[in-house]
This record gives sequence, C-alpha cells and structure tokens, in this order.
Amino acid sequence: MEPAPITIQLKTLPSDPGVYQYYDKNDVVIYVGKAKNLKRRVSSYFNKVHDNAKTRILVKKIHRMEHIVVPTEVDALLLENNLIKKYRPRYNILLKDDKTYPWICVKKEPFPRVFSTRKVIRDGSDYFGPYPNVKTVYTLLELIRGLYPIRTCNYDLSEEKIKKKSYKVCLEFHIGNCLAPCEGKVTEEEYNQNIAAIKELVKGNFRRSLNQFKNQMEEFSQQKEFERAQEVKEKLESLENYQAKSTVVNPKISNVEVFSIISDESYGYVNFFQVAFGSIIRSHTVEIKKKLEETDAQILALAIIDLRERFNAQSKEIYLPFKIDLGSNIKVVVPKLGDKKKLVDLSQRNAKFFRLERFKQMKIVDPERHVKRLMNQMKTDLRLPHEPVHIECFDNSNIQGTNPTAACVVFRNGKPYKKDYRHFKIKTVEGPDDFASMEEVVHRRYKRLSDEGQPLPQLIVIDGGKGQLSSAVKSLDRLGLRGAISIIGIAKRLEEIYYPGDSIPLYLDKKSETLKIIQQLRNEAHRFGLSLHRKIRSKNALSSPLDQVEGIGPKTKELLLKEFKSLKRIKAAPKPEIIELLGKTKGVKIYQKLQQL
Repeated sequence: MEPAPITIQLKTLPSDPGVYQYYDKNDVVIYVGKAKNLKRRVSSYFNKVHDNAKTRILVKKIHRMEHIVVPTEVDALLLENNLIKKYRPRYNILLKDDKTYPWICVKKEPFPRVFSTRKVIRDGSDYFGPYPNVKTVYTLLELIRGLYPIRTCNYDLSEEKIKKKSYKVCLEFHIGNCLAPCEGKVTEEEYNQNIAAIKELVKGNFRRSLNQFKNQMEEFSQQKEFERAQEVKEKLESLENYQAKSTVVNPKISNVEVFSIISDESYGYVNFFQVAFGSIIRSHTVEIKKKLEETDAQILALAIIDLRERFNAQSKEIYLPFKIDLGSNIKVVVPKLGDKKKLVDLSQRNAKFFRLERFKQMKIVDPERHVKRLMNQMKTDLRLPHEPVHIECFDNSNIQGTNPTAACVVFRNGKPYKKDYRHFKIKTVEGPDDFASMEEVVHRRYKRLSDEGQPLPQLIVIDGGKGQLSSAVKSLDRLGLRGAISIIGIAKRLEEIYYPGDSIPLYLDKKSETLKIIQQLRNEAHRFGLSLHRKIRSKNALSSPLDQVEGIGPKTKELLLKEFKSLKRIKAAPKPEIIELLGKTKGVKIYQKLQQL
C-alpha cells in the first residue's frame, strides 16, 4: 500500500510522544526528530513560514513521512538517538560512535590483571572508562601499581598449575612489584582484597585505600617495623597527592554526572563530567554542528543520551545549567549555589575553553570557515541585515582645540585593510565641533564613494555616543544612503553600542569576539588619527614667523639664522648688516618686512 500524502498524514497523526522520519524523493531519510506531541510538532513544519533557510529547504525536500509512537518523551529521545546513528540523516546533528577511547580492565580470571585496553570484550571482566585520553589511564595505572602489588604476566594461574609449580617467580617479585601468586606465595582471597581496593580507587573512592594504608602504617610502627611503615607512608602520600589534584568539590558529592553547553550560530559544545567522591574521574567535550534551529535544550538533551550511552554512564543524578526532562528514573538538579554550582560552572568553563581552542585551530586550518563564522556572529550580535564583511570606522580629533581632523579606517573580513584608510582635514567647521566635524567627513566620504560607483560598507562604526551618531546619520540621510548602510556608535566609558533613534544602548559580552572587533576598529581609527596629528605637530615645531615673510625662502632663512642665531636678533639687526648679508635690493626689502613682524 502506498503511503498516504503528507497532507492526509498531518490530519491523522496521534497527539502522543514519538519519533518522526522524513524521506526525500529517493526514499532516503533526511531528518529524524522527536516530539512530545507528534501532531503538533510535525504540523509546525508545514503550516508556517520558517525564518531559517535550511528549514525551508528541508520542508521542500520532504517527499514522505513515517512515525513511531512511544510511551514517553524520554523513550522518544532514546529512539531518536539510535535512528540518527543508524541513518545519519543529512539535516540532523551527527552523533559519532567513538570506540577508540581507552578503558581500564580488571580481567575476570584467577588473580586478576589490571591493564589498559581499547577493546571492550563481554567476558565478565570489569571495565572502567572510557577515559578522555591514554595519559590519564597511564597515570592511574602507575598509581595503582605503586600502591598495590599485582601481577603483570599473562600466565594461566589456575589452581592446578600453581600446585604443579608450572611457573617460577620473575624479577617483578624480587623488586617488590608482585606477590608471586604463580608460586602460591599469596592466597587468592588476599590478592582479591587488593583488587577490590583497586576497583574502588578507579571509581573515585579513595577513602577505603587511605584508611587501609593508615592502619597498616600504625601497625608496622607499633611492631617497630619502621622501614615497612615508611614504605606504606610513601604510598599514603602518593595517594593523598593524587586525590588532592582530582578533588574539586565536597567529597560527599558522589556518583553524579554534570553536563553543560556553550553554543553559537553554527555549533554547540557540550561538556560532560563524571564525579565520584568529590573527584572528577572523567571529562569529555564534544562539538555538535547545528543543522536547523536547534535550541541549547534540544542539543543538550540529545548529547546527554549519546554521552551516557557512549561512556556507559549510569548515575541516577545529573547536574545541569537548566531544567531538562530526562524521565522519572533520572534526578535532574539545577544547582543555584555551593559546591554543586561550582561543578556546573567548571563544566561550562571547560566547554568555553574547548570552543576557543577550536576557533584558534580553525584560523590556521580553515580560515575561510573562521571568517564566515565570525561574520555570522557579528551579524547576529549587532542585529544587522547583512554580514559586515566591509566595515568603516570614523574618529574625530584636534590639537588643543585647533587643527580639527578625522580618520577613517577600513576592515574587511574582520581584519584591517590599510590600503583604504583615509585622513580628513576639516574644511567647513570653525573650532572644535565634534558633531559638525563628524557630519562633514561622513558626507564627504560617502558622496565620493557614491559618485565614483565604489562599493559601500555594510556597517559604519562611529567613535562616540548618541551625538556623533546622530550627526553621521544626518549625512547619510542627505545622501539617501540611510537604508543601504547600517550604522552604530560606540561610547568609550562603558563600551555601550548605540543605534540611530534608540536611546537604550546595547551591551555586548566583554569577552565577545564582536565587541573585540569593534574595539579594534575604534583603537585603529584613534591610532591612525594621531599619526596625522604627529605630522602637523612636527611641521608646526619646525615652522617660524620668517616663513610668513615675503621673499624669505629656505636658503635666506638659513643664512639669517646662521648669522644672527634667533628671530629676536634678526629683527634687531641694523639695516646695513642685513644689506651686507643679502645684497642691497633684497636686503632693503627684507629689512622693511621684518620691521612689520
């Protein structure tokens, strides 16, 4: 039987929780989604206009649809996770099965070995992990072997072979790293006590091992076996040092998981902590690419299911930055203060650092992607209609109220484009009038660009508050460019962003990339403006009233100064001396002019 048209299916969909799958004309799954109410969620794709272009494209490509009804929304979340992994739909977040993480294995065998492995075999052995990197595993194994003498050989230590004395002790026994179970020098019960302590230690429970070593140390001390007591003391210190490094919160917080998310326009970054007895025993961060308009809650819910499955995490209590329904079997806590809140904050901090590292790597490996992400982020943060690929920034300045000038700097793709920098000497404004000066330079700049048919910027940044911004807007209005170019002002005091006609400023995150670009623009405009001032000051410093005297050029000026040393002495010089130095005709003329200074 042919599937019913989507318009019919929409009318007959149940209002129960479930999972829906969209297929294209080639019968390929292109999207899998979950819903608390299938009818309402699926209908929303077809009965409204979507702002997001990718969602509009997805809807156009939907040829048919299937759905699966499940008892609860949590069941829908689990099923959605499995179907995404199975079909890898084009418009879904991709969840990757990562089977290469290292584990610590406590082998199911007589006198168990403890070692690292990347393969989980269902043979009854205990596996702890996976760990985010092999260095953590080696550090933990090194600690374990220093604390507990366990075998490293792969002999079959069956009771029969030990009785037959099939094996002989090796160097590990002689240097104190093994108790020689191969020759029956330790019972299986005694050996397994160490294995039980190791399992607790790997789980993050240091208390049992600490108490055990303290009791041993006291015992040896009382028996006056001080060398053995010293050995136990060193083990105790080693364990305490390891615990100090890994304990970040109250040791009473145990067997919990912490998840947090940081996101931007294109990606979500989810961090996962596993905590046991106050120690973070596992940390992992994943980058998840957005395909549609997924919210942080949607991405985090999906990531929690995926990470718990990937790492075989089974805690009944989870700490999150905001509330998410994960079913009745899992207690979700959104801490507001104290040690629990510190854990969530630390998780978010790790996610932020991971995101920053990814950006730095992206700049090197894929600069085009970095630029596109940055432009998209600025467009969103500044509420612009277009990505600000071309930005121009203006700054006014003057020297102690005189010589007013302005500077215009240009950024393309978030970087200075010095070839297009421009200086302006104010022509129509008398005295230090920042508002009128800004109006003049903005008008001159964009009248020229318009007349010459050159491309206009997507964004203008004015260094100043509402007054300077209003003056710049007047010029754009006169030129008829108000709708073609976005314009903002940045005030120095609190770095607030002003928009035309809006008295309430926008405050960006002090660490945001958008604000950093705007600050760089403003600082570059200020620096470039000062470079012109330095030239003017240098010129003024070298100038002299002699330059204003008709007939005195550089050579005449040099002769006069060389002979009379200063302007005061030149003016006081007798007429005969001036004539003798410059000649009769020129000397008389210059002497008369000097008397008028």
